[in-house]
Amino acid sequence: MDMNQYLSMFIDESNDHLQSLNENMLQLESNPEDLGIVQVIFRSAHTLKGMAATMGFEDLASLTHKMENVLDLVRNEKLKMQDFIFDTLFKGLDALETMVQDITGGGEGKADVSSIVAALQTIESGEWKGGDTPSADASQSSDSTELAAVELDEFQYSVLEQSISEGHQVHFIEVHVSEQSQLKAVRAYMVFDLLERSGEVVKAFPSVEDIEQDKFERSFSLYYITTKEAPELEKAILGISEIDSAKVVPLDQESLQHMTSQAIAAAAELTAAVEAATAPVAATAEASPQSEGAAKEAVQKEAAKPAAPKPTAAPSRTIRVDIERLDVLMNLFSELLIDRSRLEQLASETGNNDLSDTVAHLSRVSTDLQNIVLKLRMVPVDTVFNRFPRMIRDLAKTLDKKIDLVITGAETELDRTVIDEIGDPLVHLLRNAVDHGVENVAERIAAGKPEMGTVNLRAFHSGNHVFIEIEDDGKGIYREKLLKTAISRGVITEEQGAKMSDDEVNQLLFAPGFSTADKISDISGRGVGLDVVKSKITSLGGNVTIHSTPGKGTNFSVQLPLTLSIIAAMLVRLGSEKYAIPLSSIVETAIVQREQVRNIHGNKMITFRESLIPYLSLSEVFGVPDFNDADEKETEIVVIRKGDRLAAVSVEEFIGQSEIVLKSMGNYLPAIEGISGATILGDGQVALIVDPNAFIK
Repeated sequence: MDMNQYLSMFIDESNDHLQSLNENMLQLESNPEDLGIVQVIFRSAHTLKGMAATMGFEDLASLTHKMENVLDLVRNEKLKMQDFIFDTLFKGLDALETMVQDITGGGEGKADVSSIVAALQTIESGEWKGGDTPSADASQSSDSTELAAVELDEFQYSVLEQSISEGHQVHFIEVHVSEQSQLKAVRAYMVFDLLERSGEVVKAFPSVEDIEQDKFERSFSLYYITTKEAPELEKAILGISEIDSAKVVPLDQESLQHMTSQAIAAAAELTAAVEAATAPVAATAEASPQSEGAAKEAVQKEAAKPAAPKPTAAPSRTIRVDIERLDVLMNLFSELLIDRSRLEQLASETGNNDLSDTVAHLSRVSTDLQNIVLKLRMVPVDTVFNRFPRMIRDLAKTLDKKIDLVITGAETELDRTVIDEIGDPLVHLLRNAVDHGVENVAERIAAGKPEMGTVNLRAFHSGNHVFIEIEDDGKGIYREKLLKTAISRGVITEEQGAKMSDDEVNQLLFAPGFSTADKISDISGRGVGLDVVKSKITSLGGNVTIHSTPGKGTNFSVQLPLTLSIIAAMLVRLGSEKYAIPLSSIVETAIVQREQVRNIHGNKMITFRESLIPYLSLSEVFGVPDFNDADEKETEIVVIRKGDRLAAVSVEEFIGQSEIVLKSMGNYLPAIEGISGATILGDGQVALIVDPNAFIK
């Protein structure tokens, strides 16, 4: 595997860990006493640090290490979580996300995080105004008493003592390898290799030989002579992947003597414990001439008992697949679908029964295959939704509002192509709900509402579409205020406004440059946002509607197609040309007489279900040379829909319904209004796919 593949894995897993950190930090903010959540956060941060250090992204690893230090104090109940600590850690997460994005773009993950590091250091040292954290000296002293001292022989002690007197640095180091590490001996070797480059290991416990042969638990300790300072060594050791912790305690003559005496006392206690354990065994074996050997054998057997096996995690049943591979698979299947249509046509023309049966079986198999391929491309909207709780939290703090974001239906699935595009529109809609929809605390209390405003983000399937709704319990939309703003900004005239329905007035929110904000801020007021939402959703073949009750709240409903790759369409003929109209946009088909087409204010209209709708001639729009519906006494029409608006388009003949593969026009042709792409039919002809949204303004 090359480094590019390692880098791709690092980016994917880093994004997963950052998302997990954000989600768990939000949970911890709601329940700051839950140390279980702190443990989960600590493990994610530690894993991220190890990955970054392994890949050589030192800035990312260093910042994560500082955050890890603070979390370590919290999980050991030496520090209580407070607002300043939460805000600092969230800023750290933002910086980490920025670094990962820089790495994704080909950078080195560099960022100026000095202010965040300084804040984390003040929290760690207890210098910040909000808490009392043990000082660095105190924690170091505590570490030295907690460390498991190692007994030295006379020669080793004299070497260390002489080194201290000559001005060298002597450290006692204790290292813990991660529980998840499958190669603990390799990690230990990497630590020793690192240390031996700049100093000398005098004594290790267990011995170096035992460590090399994997005969040790997850930790080991050693005495070390060097010229380097303790913080520098600690940082270097923690930079090795899968190292949970490293304590480096500088020693002077007094502390060296103290630790050595500790080790001697501990050894004496151990000897006494072993003798006490063997005494009963010796007493029972007293009648036997082999009693002493039996006692020793019993102790050895007890010591040699293997540890109870740890439950193993269930093997993962998922794999990561590169998006490009799914795109290639979809393209290959698209070609298969085109060939299937061709075979079906040939089988019907030849009249060969065996061929017809084989093609019918092929059609059934390929239909099942089509369902599987489409499902492979389906992604839960949770991949988009999961970034919003953090965004709402930050927005609420900025606006001094209390907001509860309620997410439902996050497991609803959409085609990856749609998922990739829908994120930004939803960001605009949610920011709009928090800024313009939900009132501040004082206004909500005055209106008899609870202090906490609620924003619902829900997704659900309906037919061949997915609906995503953003609903708030805020002040709603007031028709007169909206009209007044629109008229003052020149979006509409007073005469136009008087004739508009409530739904049409609400749609003014999507007008370019329109904003109801009283003043421009970092969040809103520049008139950029909802118009982008409308155009993006429309380009995806969807639409957005608004329902609002003044004083009660507003609901933005986004309707999206399940997939954009393979769609059901109605094939129609215009002269010698064939076109495909997506079934999701068709209301019904009908036949109209020429005299039913009216000319009203220069626009062609027809009566449809007791209302007038626009009438369009596709042959005129596309300049079809060999068909003109004006010459026909009666014309077949397709009634198309865009949101609540309808229109009728004329065609010469209906060919039938078919599943077609949507092919982009690519860069060979400029954007053609009214055409969203093309497809290849079973007879090898190319049919253009009509975009109904372009005909209804």
